[in-house]
Amino acid sequence: MSISPFLTPTGHSRNRRAFAARRRRRRRLAAFAVIVLAAAAVLVNEIGLASGSGGHARAARHASSAKHAAQLPSATRAVARSPVGLPLAKPALALAGISKPPQQDPVQINFAHPPRAGLLFNLTTGQVLWQHNAFVRMPIASLTKLMTALLVVQSAPPNARVLITKQAVNMPGSKVGVLPLGRHVTLESLLYGLLLPSGNDAAVALAQHVAGSVGKFVTLMNQEAAKLGLGCTRYSSPSGYYNANNFSCAADLAVLAHIDMTQPRIAKIVGTYEAVLPFPIKGGKLYLYNNNPCSSTNTPASPA
Repeated sequence: MSISPFLTPTGHSRNRRAFAARRRRRRRLAAFAVIVLAAAAVLVNEIGLASGSGGHARAARHASSAKHAAQLPSATRAVARSPVGLPLAKPALALAGISKPPQQDPVQINFAHPPRAGLLFNLTTGQVLWQHNAFVRMPIASLTKLMTALLVVQSAPPNARVLITKQAVNMPGSKVGVLPLGRHVTLESLLYGLLLPSGNDAAVALAQHVAGSVGKFVTLMNQEAAKLGLGCTRYSSPSGYYNANNFSCAADLAVLAHIDMTQPRIAKIVGTYEAVLPFPIKGGKLYLYNNNPCSSTNTPASPA
């Protein structure tokens, strides 16, 4: 009987089936080996992480994590934080030219005694004209009151009545000086006392009125700083009376000054050299001068 050329001889068929079976076993062993190696790698990484060793494994994981983070949408990446750990919003004013070298500033100033830091900018456009250490953090003293004034005008009307507490009266440093303990003073009069003679006593009284306590008001200050994108700024008091935890930088203060000057009540006060205000003291009036309050005698230095 002849054999068709299309049929495989019986012996060859058995050999082919045996070869195929051996090939399938080798593939299963190879796949198992890959799984074992992967599991071993995971175990080594976990041991290295737990023991603080395994530098190469950690470096590989960090590289992988960084690559993965770069592929994530911007909304899912870690956001910038303020000095107190709050998410930072986009700055309320874009300072054009803030990242340029100082040699390229439109205004060049030769100081005999240069300041530690500073920024000259267009209050309307945000164009930086001159800068020096614009992002260096340092104590800001009574410039703290820029934020205090902003929160006060955002939170309370001019005719609100503010209680003068013992904590306010006992504040050290620059003061209005004639605040009547236990009496109520019109909020706008205290706002003048805050911004003209830089009254620390007015700062405390206003903070307590707006937030209920100085501590709660400081929390509001730091929250507002984060909302305005002030990445250098941390507040620890409403007055700025010296405290190492109360600081900012020239760039942040420029943004805050711009925001303050958009508030009509603040703009009016800081454009005033002297003011005569109703006050619950003998004579019924308080005479205030820019950084020179007549608080000891309550008498104007010149005719009102």
